[in-house]
Amino acid sequence: MDQLIPVTQPFLPPLDEFRPYLEQIWASKWVTNNGPFHARLEQSLCDYLGVEHLSLFSNGTLALITALQAMKISGEVITTPFSFVATTHALHWNGIRPVFADIDPNSMNLDPAKIEAAITPQTTAILPVHVYGNPCAVEEIGRIADNYGLRVLYDAAHTFGVRRDGRSVLEFGDMSVLSFHGTKVFNTFEGGAIICQDAKTKRRIDHLKNFGFVDEVTVVGPGINGKMNEIQAAFGLLQLEHIDHILAERAKIDERYRLAFQNVRGLRLLDVPKNCTRNYSYFPVRVGSEFPVSRDALYDALRANKIAARRYFYPLINEFPTYRGLPSAAPSNLPIATEISREVLCLPIFPGLDVRTQDQIIDIVLNAAGLSQHAS
Repeated sequence: MDQLIPVTQPFLPPLDEFRPYLEQIWASKWVTNNGPFHARLEQSLCDYLGVEHLSLFSNGTLALITALQAMKISGEVITTPFSFVATTHALHWNGIRPVFADIDPNSMNLDPAKIEAAITPQTTAILPVHVYGNPCAVEEIGRIADNYGLRVLYDAAHTFGVRRDGRSVLEFGDMSVLSFHGTKVFNTFEGGAIICQDAKTKRRIDHLKNFGFVDEVTVVGPGINGKMNEIQAAFGLLQLEHIDHILAERAKIDERYRLAFQNVRGLRLLDVPKNCTRNYSYFPVRVGSEFPVSRDALYDALRANKIAARRYFYPLINEFPTYRGLPSAAPSNLPIATEISREVLCLPIFPGLDVRTQDQIIDIVLNAAGLSQHAS
């Protein structure tokens, strides 16, 4: 095994499929600013995802920052420490105080009971994350928000195509934000999107992502440059043509891991909701105290064999210097998140992961568990 095997990598369609798109862009000389490919991708994503109002962005972080602006959020926002740091950075960039609440040990998402306990007179919103594409307790979070008059913005970076009881998870809350980063199930190299509930809100978001411009001479707000360019949009359209194949390949890899690890003592797999259509965005395992070696020892063994397993999410956001001084950042306030962060390990899962390489990964884990090697 000569090359480093990452946790995930982008699916790249054949270059010959992309060339006609590039030729059209070059011929039109329309490379950004809401061009034809941008418009086509927005509509195609609405159709595929089953949503009505979607606004494309150059990346998911700018989408999060702009969503908070569009919702006019201020004060305190309750969020999870178990996420990529951009979730909390978006609050910081808007001058909003993050309040960390603990997570559920099974879903690894925000625990609704902990959300309610964290509410203060300064709380204005909740920012949950659908971790690993596993939907949050959306009904409970919705009830809490209604009871206390709070807004809900979902960080849905991992949740492309996920449905719950036949309904897109992107429909819950006031808004949802997707990431189309190269590591995601669906990507546009970099990119993201905001999903909102009505046309008026989408118009406001579209103004904000283009410096606040309504027309050539009218600026209605302090916007930002968050627009997706035509090359990104064209690549997204091509990715969308292959998405069913991408998801099917990921599903096969997920199934092989689950069969191999289902009875391994001390190794806990993420619970799969029965009412949920999955996208297999990550394959996390929890390496508990009953496993013969620690999480970090297993991580080192995989790395020694050029398997770039990732301790995702570790450290927790509240442990970074920017946030650890907050009262809610104390580890005693976040015992479940702290425990899981020290146990979780994401194994490689992407369409280009062949059976032989996956078997080698499985063998390393089983050998660490003191079990016989995987037989394919």
